[in-house]
Amino acid sequence: MAGFDPDNWKELRQLGHTMLDEMFDNIQNVASGPVWQPMPESVRQGFKEEVLPKQGVALPQLYQQFTQTVLPYGVGNRHPRFMGWVHGGGTVQGMLAEMLAAGLNANLGGRNHAPVEVERMVIRWTATLLGFPETATGVLVTGSSMANFIAIITASRAAPDGVQMRANGLNGRKLMGYAAQTAHGCIARAFDMAGLGTDALRRVPVNAAFQMDMTALRAMITQDRAAGYEPFLVVGTAGTVDTGSIDPLSELTIFARQEGLWFHVDGAFGALARLSPHYQSALAGMEQADSIALDFHKWAQTPYDAGCVLVREEGKQAAAFAQTLAYLSREDRGLAAGAPWFCDLGPDLSRGFRALKVWFTLAGFGTEGLGQVVTNSCNVARYLADQVDTLPYLERLAPVALNIVCFRVVVEDENLDTLNTELVKDLQESGIAAPSTTTLHGKRAIRAAIVNHRTTEADIDILLDALAAATETRTGKTLNRG
Repeated sequence: MAGFDPDNWKELRQLGHTMLDEMFDNIQNVASGPVWQPMPESVRQGFKEEVLPKQGVALPQLYQQFTQTVLPYGVGNRHPRFMGWVHGGGTVQGMLAEMLAAGLNANLGGRNHAPVEVERMVIRWTATLLGFPETATGVLVTGSSMANFIAIITASRAAPDGVQMRANGLNGRKLMGYAAQTAHGCIARAFDMAGLGTDALRRVPVNAAFQMDMTALRAMITQDRAAGYEPFLVVGTAGTVDTGSIDPLSELTIFARQEGLWFHVDGAFGALARLSPHYQSALAGMEQADSIALDFHKWAQTPYDAGCVLVREEGKQAAAFAQTLAYLSREDRGLAAGAPWFCDLGPDLSRGFRALKVWFTLAGFGTEGLGQVVTNSCNVARYLADQVDTLPYLERLAPVALNIVCFRVVVEDENLDTLNTELVKDLQESGIAAPSTTTLHGKRAIRAAIVNHRTTEADIDILLDALAAATETRTGKTLNRG
């Protein structure tokens, strides 16, 4: 045996083919099993009691442990009736790309090799599909939490004298950013991690459609400037996590230009609605943003993790992140050629080959195929909303902008917040369907996010039947099903 390569390649190949075939079977039949099932306490305890091996464990034994203790107890987002949060369902093609990338074991921090060119191509394609210039810079990251963080750092360094903050820190400056109350929590976390502080992010009220109130935004910025603060950034959301609402991006674009603000769009899942001809107009203005964060592992169905940040103006990202280090010197030829490197565009030097699975997704399904997934998801959500509006024991709690439906069960003489919270747990533990919950205007809501490319209207019917049955069981009352 040389290093960790096997002594018997034939046996390893056979086991590898078995693993691949069994995972193919598992994905092919995923809809026939439970969406999710609780992990038995014995399995959980087994992980807690497992000790670090001194001698190696044979791969067949490790695979057996995986199939018995991991595979049955995943979060369930591959299943067509997983409707909690916003998780893509993944694809077999993406899984195979992950296998190839792991076999190549490339580090995409930089240097002169083909995987870097694949990521550059993917970034250029992403810029094109979102309406950015091809000269835009960008980098693939873990997800929109990191993408938003990179964008906010870049925006702060693009403020007047902002590059000096790389050495001097804030040094008493009072930079201020603005995002709607519906903005994802990772925006505030980014302000925290960037050293700006969460108090430097003003949360702007929203209207009845859960969109940023532009009148309130204007008033807040005027007040902050009068108080000696430096507004530098406004964040618009394309697809809020609670309801899928879209901030007034066109108005924000114009306003940001007039006020000299960096305009960033958090499009974690909603940015890719641009792939659907039915929803492009809802995102008008996004293409004029200074930066965009998005996830390919949501609506594009790329396996986790695959986030992306784009910055419109070339050089802005590098000004925020690039370093000059002797051990990372760039050369005009050889392995150290090919500057600029991706490590100049974000905090990571060691980076995996995420670009391969994104390439296989974009090229393998095409923008039309991916756009059809968006359209279908939104159509299924509309179908759910129509059923909710029809059934007398259900109440819809928010407009349906894209693919998220928020509603609740209404039964007389019941604590509705408690009832709906418990019903969601009942559904999840039944294995039949897995929505999540949120709170809107003080009311506990059942939240169904339709993201999986496998979900159909039939799955909605199954969800609603199971919800009605769970309600009757929990309350002891017969529902009027219309």
